[in-house]
Order: sequence, then C-alpha cells, then structure tokens
Amino acid sequence: MAVAEALNESGFATLLFDLLTPVEEDANHRAKVFDIPLLAERLAHAVHWSNEQRDLWRLPIGLFGASTGAAAALVVAARLEDTIAAVVSRGGRPDLAGDALRAVRAPTLLIVGGADYGVIELNEAAFGELRCPKDLIVIPDATHLFPEQGALREVICQTEMWFQQHFAAQPTVRRK
Repeated sequence: MAVAEALNESGFATLLFDLLTPVEEDANHRAKVFDIPLLAERLAHAVHWSNEQRDLWRLPIGLFGASTGAAAALVVAARLEDTIAAVVSRGGRPDLAGDALRAVRAPTLLIVGGADYGVIELNEAAFGELRCPKDLIVIPDATHLFPEQGALREVICQTEMWFQQHFAAQPTVRRK
C-alpha cells in the first residue's frame, strides 16, 4: 500500500488490489499463492477493465508486483505486450513467469533486497532470461519485505523513476 500511496502522491493513477481472495490468503488455504496462471488471469482482467474506463484508457499502464504477483505481472506483460508500458518487480519471484520471461517486451525493473538470499539468485536468473529493456537493482542490506530504514523509500524512488522514464516513451493512446 505504501508504494501505491507514494505513486499517487507523485501523480500516478493506481489500482491497488490483491490477486488472492481473503480465503486464499488464509494460512490454511495458500495453495493458490503459486498458481501463476490464475494470478495472471486475474491481473489481465484488471488491465482489460482499465482499458474500458473512459478516464483511464489513454493512460500508460505499468504493472508493479511483489512476490508471486511479480511473476503474474510478467506473464500479463508478455501476453498483452502492446498494452503494458513498464513492469516493476519488488522482492518478487520473476522466475515463476517461466517461458513468458523471453516474451516480455515492456521495460522491466527487478528490485531485490541485498539480504534476501535465495531470492537474489532467482531474480538474477530471471534477469538473464528477459529480452526487453531491463535493470536489476539490489537494495543493500534489505530483506524480503524491505522493512529496513530507508529500504522501502528506495524501492519507491526507483519505481517512480522507472515508470516516469518508460511512460514518457509510451504513446498516449492504447488500443482498446
């Protein structure tokens, strides 16, 4: 929520929602957390919905995903390549996007914590598969959720700069 609020304050329109239902988020029903096709389908529906909104359809679309939501964002970016202007993954699992990584054309930024061992390597492997404009930023000493002093602020700054740079290059009218 902090990232969406900061993006709003910087003039970006945001649509913040969970890709899992409350029941699916419950610790006893977490099987769908790694169901990337399901998560991607839900995210794609949100993108299609935004394209149908008269006040939104001219705005460039950026996808921001954390954890498995990052994989879903990359799958959607690959599927809807002309619709997505940029993607940012924060502490995500882009590796779970699988073969879709090579089909992503939207500029993609992977942000990972420098102390998020295991996830760093998964992001590096995914980075190597991407064939789009890309960058990988490691926030020193940050762990998976970026709770360390200044870590989330750095994620926000990097996300804002990425979206500003790549939205400026996006045509103002998307296909409906």
